[in-house]
Amino acid sequence: MNKNVLTNLIAACVFGLGWEWQNDLIMMIGLFALSGALTNWLAVHMLFEKVPGLVGSGVIPARFEAFKSAIKTMMMEQFFTQENIDRFVSGGAAKGSLNIAPVIEKIDMSPAFDKLVEVIMNSSFGGMLGMLGGVEALTPLKEPFINGMKESVVEITEKESFNKLLQEEIDQPEVMADIFAKVADIIDARLEELTPQLVKEMVQQMIKQHLGWLVVWGGVFGGLIGLLSALIVL
Repeated sequence: MNKNVLTNLIAACVFGLGWEWQNDLIMMIGLFALSGALTNWLAVHMLFEKVPGLVGSGVIPARFEAFKSAIKTMMMEQFFTQENIDRFVSGGAAKGSLNIAPVIEKIDMSPAFDKLVEVIMNSSFGGMLGMLGGVEALTPLKEPFINGMKESVVEITEKESFNKLLQEEIDQPEVMADIFAKVADIIDARLEELTPQLVKEMVQQMIKQHLGWLVVWGGVFGGLIGLLSALIVL
């Protein structure tokens, strides 16, 4: 059962028993516990929901623009600093650990083959190929050509000379600044997809379980205050 509901239910039962038994001590404990639990539950509820007449309620969805800005600031200042990007990219290139083979595997090399065919057909061999079937005669070579191209490109990127050239290019200040700007643009684009409702649900999911303990402890301390008050009064 939800901690909020359970705490309020227990406090209400204690108050009801005190009322039924005409026991002021138990009734005060239950009343103060219920008061503390309900107050804290309302405070937690007001973080996420707008309550008519209560100024400041619904603060998380109301301030979602500030929330998005805080996320971007945290990401750019803590994770994607120019130093961290330079350390990651440059370090990976220097160690030859930038494995781009999976990327190359996904690249469509068909335009390269089409361009090769175009060059051949426009050369002096075009007429000869025309007698042998023209462009269709080269079609069986497409798949072997594409596979061979991908293997060659992968081999080139794995050479130390390639990594050295890549390192030199990455070390250029304008390159790092461009990477930094692109990272910022990506974060901005993703944050633009956020809505007040999505922000509320995201924050609620992260901290609601922990905020539920506020209601529990509100009931506990409220009950203790009720007990102390009853002992003083009675």
